[in-house]
Amino acid sequence: MKLDRKEILKALETITIAGEGKNMVESGAVANVITFGDEVVVDLVLHTPAMHIKKRAEDDIKKTIHELISPEAKIKVNIKVETPEKNEIKGRAIPGIKNIVAVASGKGGVGKSTVTANLAVTLAKMGFSVGVLDADIYGPSMPIMFDVENEKPISITVDGKSKMKPVESYEIKMLSIGFFTAPSQAVIWRGPMAAKALNQMIFDADWGELDFMLIDLPPGTGDIHLSIMQSLPITGAVVVSTPQAVALADAKKGVAMFMQDNINVPVLGIIENMAYFTPEELPDNKYYIFGQEGAKNLAEDLNVPFLGEVPIVQSIREAGDYGRPAALQTASAIETVFEEITRKVVQETVNRNESLPATEAIKITTMAGCSAVKKN
Repeated sequence: MKLDRKEILKALETITIAGEGKNMVESGAVANVITFGDEVVVDLVLHTPAMHIKKRAEDDIKKTIHELISPEAKIKVNIKVETPEKNEIKGRAIPGIKNIVAVASGKGGVGKSTVTANLAVTLAKMGFSVGVLDADIYGPSMPIMFDVENEKPISITVDGKSKMKPVESYEIKMLSIGFFTAPSQAVIWRGPMAAKALNQMIFDADWGELDFMLIDLPPGTGDIHLSIMQSLPITGAVVVSTPQAVALADAKKGVAMFMQDNINVPVLGIIENMAYFTPEELPDNKYYIFGQEGAKNLAEDLNVPFLGEVPIVQSIREAGDYGRPAALQTASAIETVFEEITRKVVQETVNRNESLPATEAIKITTMAGCSAVKKN
């Protein structure tokens, strides 16, 4: 069997790359097609570094050639990323911080802050230096989860400038609006005030050297999210969801926000929280109270990594309420669960840093009274 180059190009005209209005041949994404008998090499040039778009393009090429040309064709796809010139790092980098990971959820109440706290302490147990920025301005919970709700950041002088010293607990440095308000006080701020407070906690603090900064984002896809992505070069995002359909619908929107071409923050993966319940008296039984493997299936549909599942365990809730994250419990099943998830987060971060350039800058604008996002 000998493959025909013209037939292959015609087949590739049926494929459109995400974010492109034209097919991959017409748009110039197909740089070259070379055939050797039953082998074909497709050289592809993309203008976005997003991993999911690269993987989807490769899968579409192989599937299309197998279906339209020959199921026995041996296909190799070489992908080169050419980003526009003068790309800027999103926001201002914080000296000394290597990786900034945003933890998000489309819906409230899915355990995003609990997952953030346990990821943080597990990273610290692995030997990483870790900071947590509680960006949930209207519902900060990190001070409670780390048993430091009565602590206050102190002012120190660094290189002649006054800086906030983050509160430390379990070897985690953290800042939260909860340190500056009374427990019963509601934060009633418009977007610009919230953004200003966040910028102060980010840039007016002495974070020191950190391997990871975890940002606990509020639920949804709103102004705080855009402000964070405008202010900082986010390494990647982790999305947390429960398996139930209503949570998955919102989680899908959360992933879509990061995947938008004009935002383009790599999604490191999805974590399924409250995945199942196992009673102590029936250790071999699993009860899928909120549905089974919903987040795992969503990750497969969206072509993003599935980072693992966290069961419903009473001690996780109790640990958060008492201010000692459950992953600190040595030789426990919960410790093992979070170790496995955290290892995957670290690996996906390494993969992202090895394969992708720095994230493009975004600029927040206003059009007809609505917030809009565009590339700088």
